[in-house]
Amino acid sequence: MSDEGHSQPKKKDSFAALRYKDFRIYLAQRFFFTFAYQMQTAALGYYIYDLTHSKLALAWVGLSEAIPAVGLALYGGYIADKYEKRKMLLLIFSGVFLSSFVMFLTTFKGMSGYVHTGWILPILYGMIFCNGIARAFFGPAIFTVYAHSIPRELYPNASTWSSTGWQIASILGPLCVGLIYALGGGITGNFIIILIFLLVTLVLVFTLRKYPAVFVPKESIWKSLSEGIGFVFKTKMMVAAMSLDLFSVFFGGSVALLPVFAQDILHVGAEGFGVMKMASSLGAALTMVIMVRYSPLNKPWRNLLIAVTGFGLCIIGFGLSRSFLLTVLFLFGQGAFDSISVIIRGTLVQLLTPDHMRGRVSAVNSMFIGSSNEIGDFESGLMANWLGTVPAVLVGGSITLLIVTITYFKTTSLLPLGVSDIHTVEVAEEKAATA
Repeated sequence: MSDEGHSQPKKKDSFAALRYKDFRIYLAQRFFFTFAYQMQTAALGYYIYDLTHSKLALAWVGLSEAIPAVGLALYGGYIADKYEKRKMLLLIFSGVFLSSFVMFLTTFKGMSGYVHTGWILPILYGMIFCNGIARAFFGPAIFTVYAHSIPRELYPNASTWSSTGWQIASILGPLCVGLIYALGGGITGNFIIILIFLLVTLVLVFTLRKYPAVFVPKESIWKSLSEGIGFVFKTKMMVAAMSLDLFSVFFGGSVALLPVFAQDILHVGAEGFGVMKMASSLGAALTMVIMVRYSPLNKPWRNLLIAVTGFGLCIIGFGLSRSFLLTVLFLFGQGAFDSISVIIRGTLVQLLTPDHMRGRVSAVNSMFIGSSNEIGDFESGLMANWLGTVPAVLVGGSITLLIVTITYFKTTSLLPLGVSDIHTVEVAEEKAATA
């Protein structure tokens, strides 16, 4: 089948989205960037905790990235709608490469005579802050590239492939960190691989076609941004999905505390940390492969609530476990349930968003996701510092279950809807949002 012209593939073709060249390039560059980014997150978390043995130091990692990522997200969405996306991605990835290179020099043993020990953490936090700035623009830009790389009817299939690629990179990245530490490469060896993969990402972006602006704003930036925010908050299904993700992962996320579990509770070292970090992504990737064939979108809202419930139960099991094998199993389950919610939420947001608002709506979505992940990491580190590591995880998992229960009773009208009903909801809610 030709890559061009958006000819119609067979409806049951599990590889339908992969038959489009633009989508394949999008998938490849996202894979390599995610691989590098996940490596960097895992390596820095382990390095900083090994250097400080402070849970609060881990909390600052999340906050350093969340402040610019969330604070600039709306502006990033406005810029993504207004400017050409390929050029934006080249600037974003170049910035991330430079900040990663600075971190490489800061942590390189041979530079110990040039970088005072007391300056290591401030420099690392500063570069993480710079990455957060890049993230504020990356999300809206890549969201638009994804949306225009395939026909609209293939969004569910493409969402599964996109999420699967992301999860596979998230498996291999942390696993690579553990292996490099085990082979004696340390933080320096990790950053060498990170920089190589970021260079590969830059090369791939050069092969993308140009994605010009989809609208030229005639009103002020504030009016343009408020239009996007207003659309999201008037679209019941979209705001409910985003809110569920925000609060469940904000309170239930435990990824930031994995270095503490690896070193102080389970005593499995860097290799065990890599396996633990990998387990969640492995569960997600395998589940997504299954979902290529068996979609969770027959009853998306019902399945979303079931998935988040399973996520919360796995978080509680993870907090209670003192067996490394059992811990890995709970992390595997956590990733599996989370992947279902990611695919459902991602598809709903794509289907409910008009083309001229994709950047701004993606920015609002990024604020929700950024809040739940990075600020959630800060919350986890802070709660662990106050309550202790295990109580913090148990409280977070319990709050997640409470949030799902409240959401269930507030959204019962959405439970019987299938993916074929989304277009009807989209039309009705778009009319309401623009009224």
